[in-house]
Amino acid sequence: GMGGVGKTTVAKAIFNKYQDTFEGKSFLQNVRERKLVQVQEQLLFDILKPSNIKVSSVDQGILEIVLRLHDQRILAIVDDIDCMEQLEALAIKHDSFGAGSRIIITTRDKHLLKMLGVDTIYELPTMNREEALQLLSWHAFRKNYPEEEYFELTRKIADYCGGLPLAFKV
Repeated sequence: GMGGVGKTTVAKAIFNKYQDTFEGKSFLQNVRERKLVQVQEQLLFDILKPSNIKVSSVDQGILEIVLRLHDQRILAIVDDIDCMEQLEALAIKHDSFGAGSRIIITTRDKHLLKMLGVDTIYELPTMNREEALQLLSWHAFRKNYPEEEYFELTRKIADYCGGLPLAFKV
């Protein structure tokens, strides 16, 4: 989905709700902005605590992930992917992890998910006018609806932001 629609927020909510039902868990946030070796090390550390595995190259990281995590039932959130290389570096494939594992990927590029052959693609819709007005009012006034004198202005701002939650927060 487009930037600001709430992909990361939804992924965090899923992670928080289900993390305790898996052997291992990792929330890899802002992958697009990070070095691949750093993300690989975080994945390994999060799941194999307290091991402190150092990865010297992307290829070594892929090998470590495959060898150490192939039989683990894990929940991994891979947030903000923008190229196939990132998914390959994390060994994200259907059979990379143990049975029952769940990998949730957030991206702005639906084509990447299709190339990977994911099971399900869910595109977050923008908020409707009523939801947008409530969220903006909450951020601006700390209540569900604005005061009467601010109602029209708040409605115009909500319409201008186009139903994107991040725009209301900003």
